[in-house]
Amino acid sequence: MSATQPKLDLSRPAFQAHGITKVYGEGQAAVHALRGVDLEVPRGELVVLLGASGSGKSTLLNILGGLDRATDGTAHFFDQDLTTMSDEGLTRYRRHHVGFVFQFYNLMPSLTARENVELVTEIADDPLDPVEALERVGLGKRQDHFPAEMSGGEQQRVAIARAVAKRPTVLFCDEPTGALDSTTGRQVLRVLQDVNTDLGTTVMIITHAAATAAMAHRVIDMSDGAVREITVNETRLSAEEIEW
Repeated sequence: MSATQPKLDLSRPAFQAHGITKVYGEGQAAVHALRGVDLEVPRGELVVLLGASGSGKSTLLNILGGLDRATDGTAHFFDQDLTTMSDEGLTRYRRHHVGFVFQFYNLMPSLTARENVELVTEIADDPLDPVEALERVGLGKRQDHFPAEMSGGEQQRVAIARAVAKRPTVLFCDEPTGALDSTTGRQVLRVLQDVNTDLGTTVMIITHAAATAAMAHRVIDMSDGAVREITVNETRLSAEEIEW
């Protein structure tokens, strides 16, 4: 770990948010994307955020991921206050602790799968070997293929390998199966479930597909910028068991 990155107090929850609001614009044109969100995410859980488009899921993820700032309220990553952190501090936070996976894969088309993963491992403190990262998502034999030579599901798994190769403390996934069919979507969800189980990574998945909630430790249901309900699953399904 970098000398400029303080050691985390792992006895605390991975995330705690209190009264988080986010307002875009001013006056009558103001848009209230978040309206006083409170939540707690224990370390090592797989969490699903459910809600329709415009419910505030992505805004909340962006604030917890250090990509955006709250208008009001507090958000802590273990014992670190994200809401008072400097821009430089948020950059270090994202670099050392956060992985992102989005609906669209954002791969470099001129680079092979292995080279896309190497983009992250070259700047990480203690990365996985790029080939090992690809093997974890079932693509070790496809490491020399370019994105155009891969299916959508394979490209998404490369994106996941790239995100987990730096051994992030938390992995944020925004609609990771939104562009995939049911069979491929389950394969991607299985990879995310394995990342959570095998590496101990806290995984937060944004989705509008309610069935995905069955694989989560914790489900956060959002509506109109607020948390409507938080459910803890006593029993969980495997990704293969999820109804699509």
